[in-house]
Amino acid sequence: MGNQESIGILSTGFYLPDQVMTSRELATVSEIPQEIIEKKMGILQKPIPGPDDHTAQMGIWAAEQAIQRAGISATKLDLVIYIGEEHKEYPLWTAGIYTQAKLGAERAWSFDVALRCGTTVMALKLARALMLTDNSINTVLLAGGYRNVDFINYKNPRTRFMYNLAAGGGALILQKGRDEHQILESHIITDGSFSEDVAVPIGGTKEPLTQETLAKGEYYLDVFDPEGMKERLEEKSLSTFVQVVQEAVRKSGYSVEEIDYLGILHMKRSAHKTILERLGLREDQAIYLEEYGHIGQLDQILSLELAVQEGRLKQGDLVVLVSAGIGYAWAATAIRW
Repeated sequence: MGNQESIGILSTGFYLPDQVMTSRELATVSEIPQEIIEKKMGILQKPIPGPDDHTAQMGIWAAEQAIQRAGISATKLDLVIYIGEEHKEYPLWTAGIYTQAKLGAERAWSFDVALRCGTTVMALKLARALMLTDNSINTVLLAGGYRNVDFINYKNPRTRFMYNLAAGGGALILQKGRDEHQILESHIITDGSFSEDVAVPIGGTKEPLTQETLAKGEYYLDVFDPEGMKERLEEKSLSTFVQVVQEAVRKSGYSVEEIDYLGILHMKRSAHKTILERLGLREDQAIYLEEYGHIGQLDQILSLELAVQEGRLKQGDLVVLVSAGIGYAWAATAIRW
């Protein structure tokens, strides 16, 4: 056992649906040339949910894999944090407690957290803090699923930047006293000036779900001021991505020049390249998720898994997980591999 002040990643797990949407299929439904979808939007294919791929359930399948890889029993878990989406099996429902029950984590307690596509990075910060301040929390599971692709209307050009939304489940198990894959510091920035730019306009208390609004096809994600949002957000988002990475590594006692790998969400190709360039990183220091699209807050877990499979990570590497979510939130967490 290592330093009791260290929190390390014990294992990861991931679930991908069997069904995929190809770039050709996306081109057909969106009426966007396939070349633009592949070259500019960076989507070769993306997993989409099948009939049994429910949100929390996909997280449970990923969690089962993480538990198996960790070589522990679910009864060893002290806490289960649901990091999946609000769009899940039932509305007004605590998916973490359901996950705990399905896994047989009898000793654990559970809750749900949400920061859109920044949820996993935020939950790492939260879990680490809880583990360091509560002697009874030694092993924590973060798990959840994502299928907000259900809310994409491919005929709505205002939501074109979200055509990459996909589906899947991810999980991480953290352990106190583990020096390997050690969770370091995080940095999070939120900007409420974008808080109502992207939403599903009906189904809440402002505009309840009715037969009429459903019939109008309004139960999808929409952007209320696309030109204004693009003008205000594009440069701010790129610079804030860089800022949260810089601050996470600085708070961890390192510099950007020491980063070995960046676990970053899927975005259009030009933005991905710009962020790497501004951080002084090579293209091989990240994985572009062109065969997976954007599985929300689970992209960072997938990126880690792929990096391990491809042999890109070695002991002692400085890894940074970074994401952004509508609202708007940017978040980064540093890891000493």
